[in-house]
Amino acid sequence: MTDAVIRKPAALEADAIRALLPHRFPMLLLDRVLEVEPGQRLTAVKAITANEPWYADGGDPGYQPVLLIESWGQAAGVLALLSEPGTDLLDGRVMLFGSMSGVEIHRRVLPGDVLEHRVKVFRSLGDTVIFEGECVTAGEPVLTVNRMVMAFRTPDEPPGGRR
Repeated sequence: MTDAVIRKPAALEADAIRALLPHRFPMLLLDRVLEVEPGQRLTAVKAITANEPWYADGGDPGYQPVLLIESWGQAAGVLALLSEPGTDLLDGRVMLFGSMSGVEIHRRVLPGDVLEHRVKVFRSLGDTVIFEGECVTAGEPVLTVNRMVMAFRTPDEPPGGRR
């Protein structure tokens, strides 16, 4: 990857996202990356459909907030992985969610909505990255994230990092 902004009709399609993230059906919650500036920002989309497994019981059509946050977090993970040029992506490490603060859900998400996740790197501290951003649908805010911390660790590493 270069330092330039990647702008194509779709910077990354679903197969490229699957190659980056360990998530699989039904928990791969990104459809496409529209643009990415490695180390800086990323815009990704997720189309919500009534055919998703969580709607199988015919209950509440609202997309669960935890799935909205997970989807946004996956977009942050793609940005983190594309921000390390010359590495083997995870390179034996696992991607760990650390914490979130200043999270606001502005409205319910329903089947038919197309989520646009906008993620920015707030700070990068070696194997830990702090993100901020939002999610919108049809230009209307759905989610705001003030800060999210993500860390990359090897499976044998103690919690809290290297000692």
